[in-house]
Amino acid sequence: MVFRQHKDKDDKELMELFYKDGNNEWLGILLQRYTMLLFGVCMKYLKNEEEAKDSVQQIFLKVIDELKKYKVEYFKSWLYMVAKNHCLMKFREKGRFTAELNEGIINAVKEHADEDFLQKEKSLTLMAGAIEQLNAEQKVCITLFYLEKKSYQQVSDQTGFSLMQVKSYIQNAKRNLRIQMERLQQNEQ
Repeated sequence: MVFRQHKDKDDKELMELFYKDGNNEWLGILLQRYTMLLFGVCMKYLKNEEEAKDSVQQIFLKVIDELKKYKVEYFKSWLYMVAKNHCLMKFREKGRFTAELNEGIINAVKEHADEDFLQKEKSLTLMAGAIEQLNAEQKVCITLFYLEKKSYQQVSDQTGFSLMQVKSYIQNAKRNLRIQMERLQQNEQ
């Protein structure tokens, strides 16, 4: 009952509650929130629905175990890496290596290096903050174009902006993001 009131809390607040009292219900809210993300990652790599479902359950258990050992600040990006590494390890166990998988494993190892991983998390956080500073038109256009992978035409159709307006908003948003990111990085130092 008490936990239902907290489903609207963001990831960071839920992680703080978990680290404060160690109650797995907080993790349950987070894992429920990202179940489809996990399933999607597993399907992308494993290409087998049953194997993907099993992997999601295994990842849940691993997450619960790992979070008791050390503190994670950016849950979603950390969870994504756990899922990706889990899938790559499944390939390794089965001996299903291809050039693409070898490259994926090498990239996963590089990405998982603590310093690099923390830097990427920090950059993602700064980028999210910078996006929030954009005006509404720029924010919606850049989100649809880059994050949702929509074409200029699809963005135009969805927003009602002309094609020229969409291109202009995206161009201005990129420039403003670059300026905002530089400011935010300077403030971090």
